[in-house]
Order: sequence, then structure tokens, then C-alpha cells
Amino acid sequence: MTTSARPHQRPLGRTGLHVTEIGYGAWGIGADMWKGAQDDESLAALRRYVELGGNFIDTAMGYGNGHSERLVGQVAREFPGTLVATKVSPKNMQWPAAPGTTADEAFPGEYVVQMTEASLERLGLPTIDVQQLHVWNDSWLGQGDWQEAAAQLKREGKIRAFGISINDHQPDNAVKAVESGAVDTVQVIYNVFDQSPQDRLLDACRMHGVGVIVRVALDEGSLTGTITPETTFPEGDWRHTYFGGNRKAELQPRLRAIEADLGLTTAQLPETALRFVLSHPAVSTVIVGMRSVRNVERNLALADGRGLPAEQVHKLQAHRWDRNWYLPAGD
Repeated sequence: MTTSARPHQRPLGRTGLHVTEIGYGAWGIGADMWKGAQDDESLAALRRYVELGGNFIDTAMGYGNGHSERLVGQVAREFPGTLVATKVSPKNMQWPAAPGTTADEAFPGEYVVQMTEASLERLGLPTIDVQQLHVWNDSWLGQGDWQEAAAQLKREGKIRAFGISINDHQPDNAVKAVESGAVDTVQVIYNVFDQSPQDRLLDACRMHGVGVIVRVALDEGSLTGTITPETTFPEGDWRHTYFGGNRKAELQPRLRAIEADLGLTTAQLPETALRFVLSHPAVSTVIVGMRSVRNVERNLALADGRGLPAEQVHKLQAHRWDRNWYLPAGD
């Protein structure tokens, strides 16, 4: 990709912000749950992303206990105009939010304000473009004082938009929040295998002007085609759990079926998977973990305003696979 071909942008719902179709997901550079990240390589990848016209970086206080935020802030300060989204970890540290949890246990208003101010300090920025709650229960609407805290942070200019990051594989658990007008954005898992956001959430977001930030578009690496039954991960890497038991072998016939159905090579899988997500009109941006300059260049080249042909989208809809690999194998 040359610097002359600027990446395509989409509106982030009703926020007034316009975001690059391919966003930068900064979980991996936190260097705790994903092993192997080196700060100099992470900074080089971040810089290359914004040099090429990428403008949306998503991080969280929980990524390496603030380490990811510090790296993101360093680059965002070097490149004014870069949009930064971050997240408040739940006070009770429950991931995902358990059904009976109250809003005050997870996100009391005073805590949301304090954690936002702490994130601003780590980022070294005057304003967070999108602040998000890192877990969510729709039962929290009208509970507690988190909404007042969000309104206060906006009034004070500390945040521009406010959203939620939806629990893994629970898109319907945010439909009420979207319909209520309480949130400007949602972040949700959406990919060829987990197409459940298409059932209700994405249509609700389109109707109510809520921006959609898609995470896990490559299913934590499954849809890159590079994970085989022989693949191993570094000691302490969380993917031991995600791809635990017989899952790596279980994945292979699913990938071969997609390739056969669409006439793809394995090398074409990642681009096809990302374009599938971008083909939905409700999607604002897809955040991709990119720890190397090479991955940044390859992925950002897909931000060209073109999704997949309707025929391919239709074929991929038959490859939906409902399962939750965030639970240990055997659960």
C-alpha cells in the first residue's frame, strides 16, 4: 500500500467521528496475555498504521495493566488527530459480567470517573475519543450512576463518546442499551463463525445511529488459516485455552469447507474474513491486532471501501458456527 492511497473511513454512528475501516487493536501489545510482543516492534507497527492513514486505535486499562495505553498514547501524541478508544475494567474484575452482577458492583460512577482520569494520565492526552465499559449487562440500564458519570465526563471534555464492550458471544445482551440511546458505540465479536450480531444487534445499531466497533474478526487467529493441529503457543499465552483440547483439529474441516465453497486458497482466508465483516453496512470499523509493520501494511490495504460480492457473503452465511472457545475445552 502506498501513502497516496488513503484508507477509507466510515462514520462512527452519530458521534461525528469518522474512523478508518481497519482499526488497530492494541490488546496484543500489552504484552501480558499475548506473549512475544516487543515494545520497539509494537511502536513501529503503531507508527506505520498512522503514517499510512489509519486513525483509530482501541486499547484498554486492562491490556498489560496500562502498558498498552502508554504505548498508544506515545504514538497518538506524535500524530495529532489519531482517535483513541479505551476501556474501564470492571471494579469487581468479573470477565465477562455475571448475570446477577449490579451496575454498582462493576461500574460505580465515581470509579468510572477516576479510571478515566487515570487512563488520560497514562495516555498523556487531554481527551479520550471513545471511553467504553469493558463488560456489559443490559440489566444495568437505569441502575447505578454510571450514566451520570459518562455525562459528566463528556461535559468536562474528558471523553467525546461513550460506549460498551459487549460480553463474548452475547450480542443480544446490548440491544436494550442501543435502543435506549444510553450508548454512542458498541464493541462486539463478529466474524464468519460468530454471525450472531446479525440476528438483532446490527440492525438496532443502524436504526439508532450507534457506531459498531468489531473485534475478533479473525476469531483470535482461526480465520487466518495459519493455525494447524501442530501449532504451539508460547508459555503463558492465553491461546493455550482458546485452542485447547481438540480444537485446533476441529477447526481444520471448517476452514477447508470455506475454501472449497468460495474457491479460496488458505492465503486468501484472512482478507475474505475481514471483508465479510466490512460488508455489513452497520459496521464502522474492524479492530485488528497487528504487532508487526508487515501485518499493518497488509491489513490496512483492505480499507478500500470494498466489501465482498453479495454472492460470497451469502455463501459465508452458511458457515456460521456457534460455540464459545473462551471457556476451557470440556466446559
